Amino acid sequence: MDDQADEIWDIEITSQNDLFDLKLKDIWHYRDLLVLLVRRDFVSFYKQTILGPLWFLIQPIFTTVIYTFVFGNLASIPTDGLPQPLFYLAGITSWNYFADCLTKTSIVFTANSALFGKVYFPRLIVPLSIVVSNLIRFGIQMLLFLLMMAIYWFKGASFHPNAWLLLFPLLLLLMALLGLGLGMIFSAMTTKYRDLSFLLTFGIQLMMYLTTVIYPLSVVESKYPSYKWLVEYNPMTSIIEAFRYGFLGQGTFTMLSLGITSVITLLTLLIGIIIFNRVERTFIDTV
Repeated sequence: MDDQADEIWDIEITSQNDLFDLKLKDIWHYRDLLVLLVRRDFVSFYKQTILGPLWFLIQPIFTTVIYTFVFGNLASIPTDGLPQPLFYLAGITSWNYFADCLTKTSIVFTANSALFGKVYFPRLIVPLSIVVSNLIRFGIQMLLFLLMMAIYWFKGASFHPNAWLLLFPLLLLLMALLGLGLGMIFSAMTTKYRDLSFLLTFGIQLMMYLTTVIYPLSVVESKYPSYKWLVEYNPMTSIIEAFRYGFLGQGTFTMLSLGITSVITLLTLLIGIIIFNRVERTFIDTV
């Protein structure tokens, strides 16, 4: 009896959790589950497809071709003197990772309600697994982008990678945390209001047009200065502009704008964690 009384438990499950608790210790204990979820997300999504992981490459290639034809040739939107495919692919690669993290995290509770209702594990593992599994897709698309850079480099295209590309790990972290934070906020809200999932799908498309994916910030500043704030205050704008500037040598960003984006991202993540931790206690009664 004394041995049982003195026993120290590795994990204690209680309904009284701190809203700010990240449960990092629990996540470390369940790290094997995180790996399994990442593998599940990667394998199951393409298991019954003919082309499999090739869709990682097909989607950005076709999107780049369409953007080049529509926005580059028909609409004649400038690309800061950069080759159009490189310009669009840089924006598409960055935007896809953020958008995938956001949309897939936003349905965590509704998509995993059966699993959550049967067994305990740190719920935060599921959105984390989404961010990590999407990182694999992002890595493959980055290789495509670098290959495209090499092709245009040998063709003599004018672009200039520079030391600012060392910001790439920070930019990647900001994209992941921003998508994770916003996704957790929406995942908590969609447990009661399912319409928000449809609104998010529509909103993601609108948000893309308010981000410098298909046009540079310099065009907005010169031709539409009264609307500049709509694009400039979008956190993804400074990330994409910094990404292009580092890898291609063209872009409009400052360390101040990137600092503001970092603050917005951290606040969004904090709010997302608070709401996520609060909803996970009772969501099973509403889903």
